Amino acid sequence: MNAIWKSLERKGIRPSWVLMLKRYFRFGVVGASGIGVDMAALFVLADPRMLGLNLSLSKALAAEFAIIGNFIWNELWTFRDLAIGDSSWRGRATRFGKFNLICLAGIGFSVLLLTVQTRCLQMNMYLGNLVAILVVSVWNFGMNLKWGWT
Repeated sequence: MNAIWKSLERKGIRPSWVLMLKRYFRFGVVGASGIGVDMAALFVLADPRMLGLNLSLSKALAAEFAIIGNFIWNELWTFRDLAIGDSSWRGRATRFGKFNLICLAGIGFSVLLLTVQTRCLQMNMYLGNLVAILVVSVWNFGMNLKWGWT
């Protein structure tokens, strides 16, 4: 993977852009693991064969489970160099609070997208959830880079 990043720099792409692309790639890997957590939790919470809870509530809870895991991995891997500046528990708690607020806005948007897709467009619940997650991931990355880990 490092060869790809070095290749981009040799092609004249500014190091700051390469770093941002590298972070976005890592953010995406972390997010992909979060999709697994989100989907599994949504299945357990909302599927009629499992708990059969309300879809909107289930989606919000599933997303929060994924957010907790994603924060840990983003803290340790994606934004590690930015987190080193304040590795105290208070610093981490502040970043987690910011991460959660950013993602909370994303959850609201995600719930809205999922609801519209399943009720109005008759889309499969899991496909609609995946689409919502992908759209919201762009918001989450940009806001976390600018505000969450500063």
